[in-house]
Amino acid sequence: MNIRKQKEQEELKRLSKYAFKVVNTKGRKKEITPCEIRTDFERDRDRIIHSKSFRRLKHKTQVFISPETDHNRTRLTHTLEVSQISRSIARALCLNEDLTEAIALGHDLGHTPFGHSGEQILNEICPFEFKHNLQSVRVVEEIESEGKGLNLTYEVIDGIKNHCHGFKPSTLEGEIVFFSDKIAYINHDIDDAIRFGVLKPSDIPKEYTDILGETNSKRINTMILDIINNSYDKNKIKMSDEIFEATMGLRSFLFKNVYHSKRAMEEGDKGKTIVKRLYEYFMKHPDKMLEEFYVRVNCDNLDRVVCDYVACMSDIYAINMYKELFIPNAYWGM
Repeated sequence: MNIRKQKEQEELKRLSKYAFKVVNTKGRKKEITPCEIRTDFERDRDRIIHSKSFRRLKHKTQVFISPETDHNRTRLTHTLEVSQISRSIARALCLNEDLTEAIALGHDLGHTPFGHSGEQILNEICPFEFKHNLQSVRVVEEIESEGKGLNLTYEVIDGIKNHCHGFKPSTLEGEIVFFSDKIAYINHDIDDAIRFGVLKPSDIPKEYTDILGETNSKRINTMILDIINNSYDKNKIKMSDEIFEATMGLRSFLFKNVYHSKRAMEEGDKGKTIVKRLYEYFMKHPDKMLEEFYVRVNCDNLDRVVCDYVACMSDIYAINMYKELFIPNAYWGM
């Protein structure tokens, strides 16, 4: 018996009856030779971590665009925090930690430059619906590996697709990531907003901190413990009504005072301008795209390919590309 098979058998004995077992996976679109060491979900995790899209997350906006500080969150650090929270919950509930981790690490691969501002403008100007969770699926199925995709398992792709409001994952592990994403960004965005002077600790409504806690770590701990206590040995991941209402109240507070604040909206509009100009330019000059995208023009709609190209850019890459295309170079001749 090889190591992978030992792990698969151990899962059947150790995990909850509600956990998704790797031996029951619906598999991949393209069959591959099984690994002797890693299970399919461990293999998916590794494929995501080693992808170019994952590396680009370090230069993609979480909330604040191009901040000049070492300690702000990026889309990459957000992803790592979601992964940590998700694994803690999955382990406590005896659910499949490997599946949960793979979903968490891949859930934001489709995010655009400049965060939700980039997502909003692409949804406005493209002739099709653009949502970052659906784009994440495109990344792992059609964009990564020069168009070959990462060939992930059905369950991981399902969790990536369905981590947003309005979508329903088919596994409890996917539901964990849905909640963990909110727990992570609600708390770390408050932390960043305070660091950037957008909020003061005293601004956070007492009606929520009295229930959830005064600090990030206490609030995160409260939310995690509440999910574990209300989901243990159940076929559903949930919070208690009190904690859920306080969590959603804190989320609404963030939308009003941080995400939709004057400062955030002004910077977001700058990001929208960059994304829109780049999209319009490459629609007229598709041959200027990177070769791995340009070659797809022959087999896919031009607007789809251009959208994929622009959406894949990091903030830094998009800003530098904008400068190169639209900002005149200084001329020092006599």
